[in-house]
Amino acid sequence: MKRAIAAALLAGLAAPVAAQDTDWVQVRREWNAPVTPFTIAGNVHYVGTAGIAAYLITTPEGHILIDGAMEESVPQIVANIARLGFRLDDVKILLINHAHWDHSGGLAELKRLTGARLLASAADMPALEAGSVDYRSDLGPFPKVRVDALLSDGEAITLGGTTLTTHLTPGHTKGCTSWTMRAGGHDIIFACSITVADQPLVKGKGYDAAVSDFRATFAKLKAIKADVFLNFHPTGFDMEAKRKRLVAGDKNAFVDPGELRRRAKAAEAGFEKELAAQKR
Repeated sequence: MKRAIAAALLAGLAAPVAAQDTDWVQVRREWNAPVTPFTIAGNVHYVGTAGIAAYLITTPEGHILIDGAMEESVPQIVANIARLGFRLDDVKILLINHAHWDHSGGLAELKRLTGARLLASAADMPALEAGSVDYRSDLGPFPKVRVDALLSDGEAITLGGTTLTTHLTPGHTKGCTSWTMRAGGHDIIFACSITVADQPLVKGKGYDAAVSDFRATFAKLKAIKADVFLNFHPTGFDMEAKRKRLVAGDKNAFVDPGELRRRAKAAEAGFEKELAAQKR
């Protein structure tokens, strides 16, 4: 049962049993299991864990690290960067896809170790700097971290000839953020979580715009062109199966131009089902 819970959570889904029955010690242990780092395409590398994705984008003028994973994940991320032959102190920019403990828990320590600037959405900044989400009492706290600059929708982040375009995709959190870029001849999207995952959808629960935000995000994502879909939970994009094909010699293992739209449509259907359930 524990592994069933972890698998559901890894996929960004609501747990199949009551939240109080979830063994979070076991889940965190499984999420933090090590993964050998690897290059996905061009200058985009996977440096995360078995359950939480983190991406290193390398350039001649320094690197960009997306996501901080959990507090206990920092040593693995640091080791993975070194294992790929890159220097930790060359990380100049930190990005965070959304302000939940399993993605932002390691940010404070990573910022201390790298000296990098943390860029985040205005809507998620309060949670990042408070170390908690004020409208989700069911979520655990994480180390507070100072945001150095705010990102707006459509804003370009450029470093060493590489440009990421910011897409605000709220719903999972108020400031959930995605990015697109070109690497290895492919259009890549780093998509913020788009599942409900126990997010309150009924007004009066602290996030009154959740429903309209989710629907706008689904429409936005379905309109984006992407050859490679990346998410911040590996099971959310079948990473392990694709990695095995990559290791076996399939250079296009992660290329699937239809995946973003399929994932968005599936999440939208799940959202509508959950909305109806919460209204009941």
